[in-house]
Amino acid sequence: MLKGLLRLAPYAVALFTLISTAHAEDVRRVFTGTLGKTPIVVEINTQNPDEVTGRYFYEKYHRDLPLSGSLQDGTLTLVEGNNRYSDDKPLPTLKLEETATGWQGEWQSPKGKKLSVQLSEARLPAPTTSTLPFIAALPNGEPYEYLRLQGLKLKPLKKQDFMGYTLQWWTEPESKISLFSVESGLPKDDLQRVNQQLLGRLWNEVIRYHGCQLQGGENVDFMQNADPKMISPAVVSLNISTSYYCGGAHPDFGDSPLNIDVRTGHPLSLEDVLWVGEGKPLLHAERDSLGDKPLSQAESDARYQYENKELVPWLIKQFTALYPAEMKKPTQDDDCDFTEESVWGSSPWYFTAKGLYLGAYFARVQRSCDRPDWSVLPYSLIKQHPGAVKLQLPQG
Repeated sequence: MLKGLLRLAPYAVALFTLISTAHAEDVRRVFTGTLGKTPIVVEINTQNPDEVTGRYFYEKYHRDLPLSGSLQDGTLTLVEGNNRYSDDKPLPTLKLEETATGWQGEWQSPKGKKLSVQLSEARLPAPTTSTLPFIAALPNGEPYEYLRLQGLKLKPLKKQDFMGYTLQWWTEPESKISLFSVESGLPKDDLQRVNQQLLGRLWNEVIRYHGCQLQGGENVDFMQNADPKMISPAVVSLNISTSYYCGGAHPDFGDSPLNIDVRTGHPLSLEDVLWVGEGKPLLHAERDSLGDKPLSQAESDARYQYENKELVPWLIKQFTALYPAEMKKPTQDDDCDFTEESVWGSSPWYFTAKGLYLGAYFARVQRSCDRPDWSVLPYSLIKQHPGAVKLQLPQG
């Protein structure tokens, strides 16, 4: 999965680690308190005293402000913000002394205004029985994000009829991230399992939005669009397309689909649906996508070898037979070459009414070749190569 994120959504790489990796020796500490009279939440990493890093947000606004500085003789000296994308300018500073329960000191603006700072080790409100599993898991690895989400609420938008199912769309107003839940058309227990995944993904995207804001500062662009692709008694499938600029040389875009096994509520990997290798398929290879157990190194290596040595050559062979005109070797260097194995590695995929869609990924100079609309494997072919999960697939 990490390989796919590296190729398809660079803005999400750090956040994948942030959300789904259990920190065995996590040295980040989270505090709550006040800056002046305003409540804030602060995260600080003092593992390297010469290069202290952190961030904080005002509870009223939820947007991160980066912190950096040093810890010397018990005094924490921090700069708020950075000058990565602008001329050097004076920045606010914080000077804090450690106390028995946290930190205290003062914040000073570039013009000399001073406000007191009082911080205590964060006490997290306990999840309730109605808390989404995704949010309920955050205190174990991401208490800072857990506290941020406590202050955010979803707003209902339109309802939509899709393939005989009623969808309720939701948005988080500050980030403008939107996604849907399935309101009717499935049994009650199935609806609960599916919607826990869908709304968990919505909140995960909100966290990614704030991660982009933190990285890019004032020069940020983050636009996202979610499209339902297929809903059936067996699967719920959607694609999330993100156009983003989180700092750096260039803006970018990427697809990050979500495919859910209705029977279990688990995210599906491609190996769960389609397997063209030897032996048993890799089971639930993307089970870690919303915080479940991550892959071992051996599992990651096995999946990488399978994708590159077996799946990709097989895909090129099938697409060449199904779509000979589209797969024809180009005559010019700048034309789209879909016979190149590298463009099919870690393909984004989702279910459609006609078959399984797999996307291609090209280098920046040929990004216009991305997302071909024809690269669909019919279900009649998929059924000849079943994956690890028994699914009731459509005819085709």
